[in-house]
Amino acid sequence: MENNVIHTKSLDFAVRIVRLGRHLQDECHEYIISKQIIRSGTSIGANVRESHNAQSSADFISKLTIALKEADETQFWLEVLKRSDIIGNKMYESLNTDVNELIAILTSIIKTTKTKKNNRQDG
Repeated sequence: MENNVIHTKSLDFAVRIVRLGRHLQDECHEYIISKQIIRSGTSIGANVRESHNAQSSADFISKLTIALKEADETQFWLEVLKRSDIIGNKMYESLNTDVNELIAILTSIIKTTKTKKNNRQDG
């Protein structure tokens, strides 16, 4: 697989989320939200990985749009954990910075791909 930023960052983020989920379960005895955030946080990278084998630009955009939605959901769960005082501000800020970066990269890739797709159709 090519070395590209979104693949690397989404995989690294998935690992951090799995570790957070383990911490939530083992240390905080929080099982419901830990499962939710593990599901959404790892789904980002899974959909990014699926986009690598997209059948068309529309399929590529679709996979990355799903990844973007999962990133937004993950951000929601991080906010819930912080506001519930289950995780501290330092952990929240670190993970939220990472997910914001993923959101920005995904948004940029989706917009660029749509623009290129529209330019090919117009030309």
